[in-house]
Amino acid sequence: MSELRSTARFGDRVDDYVRYRPDYPAALLDWLQREFGVDAGWEVADIGAGTGISSRLFLDAGHRVTAVEPNAPMRAAAQRWLQGFERFRAIDGRADATGLDDASVDLVTVAQAFHWFDEEAARREFARILRRGGLVAIWWNSRRLTGTRFLEGYEALLRAFGTDYASVAERYADDARMRDWFGAGLRGSARFEHGQRLDFAALRGRLLSSSYAPPAGHPRHAPMLQALRELFDSCAEQGAVSFDYDTRIFAGQPA
Repeated sequence: MSELRSTARFGDRVDDYVRYRPDYPAALLDWLQREFGVDAGWEVADIGAGTGISSRLFLDAGHRVTAVEPNAPMRAAAQRWLQGFERFRAIDGRADATGLDDASVDLVTVAQAFHWFDEEAARREFARILRRGGLVAIWWNSRRLTGTRFLEGYEALLRAFGTDYASVAERYADDARMRDWFGAGLRGSARFEHGQRLDFAALRGRLLSSSYAPPAGHPRHAPMLQALRELFDSCAEQGAVSFDYDTRIFAGQPA
């Protein structure tokens, strides 16, 4: 995905990403534990770990986690945030070239990053680094596009002002694509409700954390923020809007 600079495009948005991107529901980890016997003894490779949001979920549960992230500013942010966890390390690597040893991890996790990967190369690499009986878990927060005036207005705003929003949106994973990727190796899937309540400052930061949001100095930047202000003012209740997601997860072995 070189035309979209997939390993570099978030480098100038790290601060907003750290502060305003959503985490993932605890029910997701509960599901992995209940359905597949995942426990703190499972060593995790978090691929495309970004600033460490997904890594934190497993660190809090006692896992040893290696965050694999090619973007240097995002990797550095993860190291700063998670430096208090002795069982954490972050390395420079990609989904198709993690730098990890053969059969060295029990659980490969991918949160929010799968749509940037070369899917076939990632499949081979995940199979290489997994121990026998290991598991791949891929999940993402899928922003709801309809259902409230705010959600529908936000989607319209992205389409009006985003620099390459349509191109990125076309790459997002969906259920059919995940079933095809896992093939006969798919062992289960689930969906969980998730969301954020955002005041205007947080909503602004959430928008600016997106790689397709035009940055300061771009001719669409100021008009986009003005449109966001108007959308917020027309939709906010008690000083905040609800940014709603469905968190979808697929787990299995790479076929």
